[in-house]
Amino acid sequence: MKKIFALIFSLVVASTTFAQTVATPKVKINTSAGEIIIELYADKAPKTVTNFLQYVEDKHYDGTIFHRVIDNFMIQGGGYDQRYAEKKTRAPVMHEGREALSKGGPRNTLGTIAMARTNEPHSASAQFFINVKDNAFLDPSASQFGYTVFGRVISGIDVVNRIKGLPTSNGGPFPSDVPRQQVVIQSATLFQ
Repeated sequence: MKKIFALIFSLVVASTTFAQTVATPKVKINTSAGEIIIELYADKAPKTVTNFLQYVEDKHYDGTIFHRVIDNFMIQGGGYDQRYAEKKTRAPVMHEGREALSKGGPRNTLGTIAMARTNEPHSASAQFFINVKDNAFLDPSASQFGYTVFGRVISGIDVVNRIKGLPTSNGGPFPSDVPRQQVVIQSATLFQ
């Protein structure tokens, strides 16, 4: 009987810990410019967070670069390696920005992380961007899909600011906004 109670107790503790981890997972992004830790809002944007965490688990982000940096706007990465070759991705995740906002989710404000996409709302796959200022025009609304915010930088905003201030020019297939000094994502890992 004691073994059964011990087993049940350990399962309850494990499931409680798992639920807390799932509710607010954190990811540590080690870059050549320093460390950034982001907290993800699985309760607000569950499909987007699951998608992002799968890329983290698959080590997709390791060795990618921040390929688009616009001071006073955002820094974008997660899609290209150091030779500017685009990394293969899974199928896109369905856009859930409006649903996230309806659940009290965050807007595109300073320090938030959102999914990058093409003009097609349901095209986000692996690329993400970190807002370096409040960008209300990117928020979802009744008249536009906007961009799904799924987390926030909780440590390393100084690193984000260092990256946003780098001089840029052309690079690889991009005509502008590419940091002259590459910022490499060395690893992205689940962080507790």
